[in-house]
Amino acid sequence: MIRSMYSAVTGLRNHQTMLDVIGNNISNVNTVGFKASRVIFTDLFYQTLSAATEPTEGTANQVGSGGSNPIQIGYGSAVATIDMLMTRSGFQQTSRTLDLYISGEGFFVVQDNSGAIYYTRVGSLRFNALGQLVDSNNSFVLGVMNTGTNPNPDLTIDDMDDLGIIEIEDFDKYTSIYIDREGRIRAINTEDNEIVTLGRIALATFPNIEGLSQEGNMYYAQTAASGNPIVGHAGSATFGELVSGGLEMSNVDLTKEFTDMIIAQRGFKANARVITTSDQVLEELVNIKR
Repeated sequence: MIRSMYSAVTGLRNHQTMLDVIGNNISNVNTVGFKASRVIFTDLFYQTLSAATEPTEGTANQVGSGGSNPIQIGYGSAVATIDMLMTRSGFQQTSRTLDLYISGEGFFVVQDNSGAIYYTRVGSLRFNALGQLVDSNNSFVLGVMNTGTNPNPDLTIDDMDDLGIIEIEDFDKYTSIYIDREGRIRAINTEDNEIVTLGRIALATFPNIEGLSQEGNMYYAQTAASGNPIVGHAGSATFGELVSGGLEMSNVDLTKEFTDMIIAQRGFKANARVITTSDQVLEELVNIKR
């Protein structure tokens, strides 16, 4: 069987993967906080038909040689990687106080009912009936609480071990609850009409954010490639500030996606044509016997 047919099969498979990624990107063009992906191809193994030779100098009785380059035939392509494009996107205004947009680096840290820790850019938050701060997937938002007598402590965050579920006791004695640009949960204490700090939302980042694993529901999980989380609070040197009243938009660029779709379609068609041509060549070989 001729090599071109097998090489073209790898091309068909890879361009199908490219179309799958493009389709997923376009499907999530209006998914808040979504990060688009891209496909990178790489070439495969090569068969060396003739090795390279070095040039030789001539002598009095013999002409020198100019040397030769290697003669190789490739065996197609493969998907090298599917990268997440972690560029920040625009601000989608919702006018809802507990919708938070991270204006800079960072992820909210959440914990689901099983205790698993995830990270997300989508700050669609609310307080449940128990005064616990949860996101749109009903996972608990992690941070630190004010457990002392100081009504407005600094509430620094230095390590993952500092974090816990944000739960406000006696939730109905407080009014006008909001979250400021540095992640402090503030409210008016109805007993004395004083503004108090109840807790602080944590943010996290990673040495390699593109190494995070996509888990669905706009959640990411730590992997060996991402490294360990670096935690802190909004508005610090590491993390962006929080903007209330909006969410992060998808970073899918429809112009690029449709252009890439045309490229993938043409690549798929070209590889299919190679298979058709290879089949015709094989048919001619078979017909020689006739």
